[in-house]
Amino acid sequence: MEIKFTHHQSAHCENGVVSNLMKHHGFQISEPMVFGIGSGLLFCYIPFLMVNHAPAITYRAMPGFIFKRFAKRVGIKIKREKFKNVKNAKQRLDDNLKNNNPVGLQVGVYNLMYFPDEYRFHFNAHNLVVYGKNNDTYLISDPVMEHVTTLTDKQLEDVRFAKGAFAPKGHMYYPTFIPKEMPLEKAIIKGIKHTCRDMLAPVPIVGVKGIRMVARLIRKWPKKKGAKVANHYLGQIVRMQEEIGTGGGGFRYIYAAFLQEASVILNNPKLHTLSKEMTHIGDLWRDFALDASRIYKNRSGKTDGYNNIAAQLDHIANKEEVFFKTLKKAIK
Repeated sequence: MEIKFTHHQSAHCENGVVSNLMKHHGFQISEPMVFGIGSGLLFCYIPFLMVNHAPAITYRAMPGFIFKRFAKRVGIKIKREKFKNVKNAKQRLDDNLKNNNPVGLQVGVYNLMYFPDEYRFHFNAHNLVVYGKNNDTYLISDPVMEHVTTLTDKQLEDVRFAKGAFAPKGHMYYPTFIPKEMPLEKAIIKGIKHTCRDMLAPVPIVGVKGIRMVARLIRKWPKKKGAKVANHYLGQIVRMQEEIGTGGGGFRYIYAAFLQEASVILNNPKLHTLSKEMTHIGDLWRDFALDASRIYKNRSGKTDGYNNIAAQLDHIANKEEVFFKTLKKAIK
């Protein structure tokens, strides 16, 4: 059984899954619009959550939040299911496929056999679409891949029930109701306001303040943690930024594209100008990642190098603070 499902490659998995599911159901919406309405942009340093033996840093909303917020703001109803039993999870997936209903899944990356080895590590918040099944092989539309692919019954079971942080527990989701018309204008404004609140939050580990906290920590790591641990922690920042999902720089580019689309829909040229500024901020994040990678790949524990990239983060934080304050005023 194979559902007529059109695969579109995207920059980020959750946005891509939502956009592709919406297009399948007849509603043409871009990946950036999903991301913006769903308030996907974020920065959060999570010292109490260790991933690959280093503190977690996220540049996006928690897994599932983008689709949840997007759906609520445009009037879509979605069904989510998690399972304790592998057999039940498989049966529910197969039932949906028999009913011609493609399904989004949250999965672990480590056992995704079609991923290159360097991208297969313990991260359980990846998203993909299953759109069919031939014998014991499932048909997969993974939006970060150029073409559709497949997983065997056992391979899909392994990624659906991966262990560790954010364990997916067979998590599957799909829309059950899509209105004929969606209030995009109101949804866009709500999405922007939410993102501004997050990035300007008076919380030390979130948003602009979170970026500044990480900058302070980077300056301390070489002496406090030693070169080996400091380099590992720095590598974690870059990996979370550039390899997991789309990361800091890439998410800024997606948000810039969202603002460009939103400026047309809202007839607000200020958003077009801010789109260009966000693209520049994305470039600054990419420069930071490149300079940071040079430090940890050379295994250097020199204080000057760490101070320099910390200064880059402080500069980014200042830029983002001004940006989100200006964006907040632009939609009043």
